[in-house]
Amino acid sequence: MDKPNEGRSRVVIENVQPQINCGLFPIKRTIGDLVSIQADIFGDGHDHVRARLLWKEEDASIWESVAMLPLGNDRWQGEFPVDKIGRYRYTLVGEIDHFETWQSDLKKRVEAGQDLAVPFATGAALLEQVQPRASEQDSARLAGWAKKLRAAGQDEAAVQFALQDELLAMVHRYPDPAIETWYERELEVVVDRERAGFSAWYELFPRSWSPTLGKHGTLRDVAGRLDYVAEMGFDVLYLPPISPIGKSFRKGKNNSVEAAPGDEGSPWAIGSAEGGHTAILPALGTLKDFADLVQRTKQKKMEIALDIAFQCAPDHPWVTEHPEFFKKRPDGSIQYAENPPKKYQDIYPLDFESSNCPGLWDALKDVFSFWMDQGVLIFRVDNPHTKAFPFWQWVIPELKAKDPNVLFLAEAFTRPRVMERLAKSGFSQSYTYFTWRDTKEELTEYLLELTTTPVKEYFRPNFWPNTPDILPAHLQTGGLPAFRFRLVLATTLCSNYGIYGPAFELGENTPFKPGGEEYLNSEKYEIKQWDLTNPASLKPLITRLNQIRRANPALHSNQRLHFHTTDNPMLICYSKRTLDGSNQILVVVNLDPSLVQAGWVEVDLDALGLAPDVTFEVYDLLADHSYIWRGSRNYVALRPAEAPGHVFRVAPAAI
Repeated sequence: MDKPNEGRSRVVIENVQPQINCGLFPIKRTIGDLVSIQADIFGDGHDHVRARLLWKEEDASIWESVAMLPLGNDRWQGEFPVDKIGRYRYTLVGEIDHFETWQSDLKKRVEAGQDLAVPFATGAALLEQVQPRASEQDSARLAGWAKKLRAAGQDEAAVQFALQDELLAMVHRYPDPAIETWYERELEVVVDRERAGFSAWYELFPRSWSPTLGKHGTLRDVAGRLDYVAEMGFDVLYLPPISPIGKSFRKGKNNSVEAAPGDEGSPWAIGSAEGGHTAILPALGTLKDFADLVQRTKQKKMEIALDIAFQCAPDHPWVTEHPEFFKKRPDGSIQYAENPPKKYQDIYPLDFESSNCPGLWDALKDVFSFWMDQGVLIFRVDNPHTKAFPFWQWVIPELKAKDPNVLFLAEAFTRPRVMERLAKSGFSQSYTYFTWRDTKEELTEYLLELTTTPVKEYFRPNFWPNTPDILPAHLQTGGLPAFRFRLVLATTLCSNYGIYGPAFELGENTPFKPGGEEYLNSEKYEIKQWDLTNPASLKPLITRLNQIRRANPALHSNQRLHFHTTDNPMLICYSKRTLDGSNQILVVVNLDPSLVQAGWVEVDLDALGLAPDVTFEVYDLLADHSYIWRGSRNYVALRPAEAPGHVFRVAPAAI
C-alpha cells in the first residue's frame, strides 16, 4: 500500500453536516440564503488546525473560500451565501497551521521568559517557505519580515511584531497544497427562487367559476374573476388538470361507478379523443385562453400552478399509440387502477417497468416541457409516490436545466420515508401531515421534526388545512371557528401554505359519509356553484393573514420557530424571528373551536432576545390592539366566536 502523501496530510475531516445520504442528494436553499456548514476537523498532537469552506457555482472552475471558525471540541463552522438560482458545490479543506502554532508557542515562551533567538529564526523560516507560493509583491514583504525576525532581539517591540495578525493573514493567503486534507467528496446545494420557500396557494376548479348559474366555467371566466383571489393576497393560483376528461367508465357524482347523462367526470381521468396531457378540455377554452390567463395572472402578481397527473383515461391517445406504457392482464387487456378493495375503472396507471421505459420517460418529460413553454413554472404533481423514484431523480434536473425557475409540489400523503425520498429526489415543496395533526402535542412534535431534524435540509413543507380529497374531522365538527384557527396555524407555522377554495372560505364541511373524509357532492365530480359574496365568508380573515405574512419577514421562513409553554393544553404558543431579531412574531392559538380557553403563557424571553423582567409590547396584528407585557409569565383568553388567536408583533415597550 502506498504511503499517503508521505504522511504530511495530518488533518481529519468527518461528520460534515448538512449532507443527505452521504452526499447522494443535494441540500436545498432559496436565493439569498446563507449556507451554514459544520464538521469535526482535527489533527494529531497539539498543533493548531486551520479549516476552510470552499464553494462554487456548479459550472465554475475556481473555488471561493472562507475560513471556518472553531465551535469547540474540534467542531468547526463556516458559511457561504447563495445569490443565484441553480446548483452550487461545496467541500472542506483542513491543514496543520504551522505559523499559528508557532505564534501560540511564542506567547508561551515569552511568558516563561525563554530566549527567543531560535523561535524567531523558526518563524522566519516558516515565512520564507511561503514565499514561492506568494505573488511578487507579497513575496518581497514576506522576505522583509523574515529578515526582521532573524535580526530581532528580546524586546517587546520584536514580540509584538512577531505576533501581529498581518503576518498570520499573509501566510493564510497562500496555503500549502502539499499538507492539505480535502474532504473526500464534493457536496451539492440546489438554490431555488424565493417562491419555493414562501408562498400562498389558492386552488380552484375552473369549471365551477362561471358567473352564470348552471353554466360550465371556462378559463376566460377564471381570468375575469381573478380579482377575487388576488385581493386575498395569494401568489399561486393552482388549477387541477385542465386536459380532456375520459368518457369511458366516467365516474358520476359522489364518485358513483356509473355516470348519468351530463355528468362532467373527474379532471384526474385524463385523456379522450379530444387529446391527452397536452390538450385542453374544449369546454374550458383554448390554448390562447390559457395563455391569456397566464398573462392576466402575472399582471395580478400571481402565477399559475398546474396539476400534472401521470395517469390516463381509457380514451387517452397513448392507450392506442403506446399500449406498452400500461400494465396488461393475462388476457392482454390493460389493467385499470386499483387500491384493493377500491377500483378506479376510469384510470389506467402507467407502467414504470415498461419495455419502453425510455420512451415513457421522454413522453412524460415532454408533458412538463409543453406546459413550461406555455408559461407554467410551478407544478403540483399528483401521487408522485406511485411513480418510480429514479424517474423523478432524472426528470426534475432535466427540467431545471431547461429553466431553473421551475418548481414542483409533491402531493404524496403517504409513508414518511417515501415522502422524504421524493423531496430528496428534487421536489421543491411537499404536502405534509399537518392536515391531521390536532393536539398541541401532535403539532409541536411534528413541527419540531420538520424544523430541527435533518429533514429541514431538503423537505420544504406546504401546509393545507383542506384539499378536494381531504375534509378532516376537525373541520367537519368544528364549524367556521375550526376553519379560522386552522388557518391561523397554517399561515403562521409554515412559510408555504394553501387552501382549497372557495370550499375553505365558505366553510364547506359536510362529509359524504360519517367517519369519512370525502366531501358530499364533491367538486371533483361535478360543477359547484359558490356564493362568493356570502357575508359569512372567511375572506377578510384570509386577506388579513396574507397581509401579515407579507409584511413580516419572520414568517417567510421556517427557521427559528420556537414553542413556548402554556399551562392550558388547548392553547398553543410559538414564535418566529428573523436572524437579526428585527422582526419577531409571537402567536397564541385556541385549539378549541367551541369554548373560551384561557391560561398563562410562559414566554421564553431568551428566544426573543429579551432580558428578564423587561417590559415589552405585543401588538395583535389581527385585532389591531396593543398590550404591554412584563417578564415571561403573561395571561391570555381567547373566545373562538370572536378571535381564533393572537398574532403578536413583539417589540420593546416605548419608554
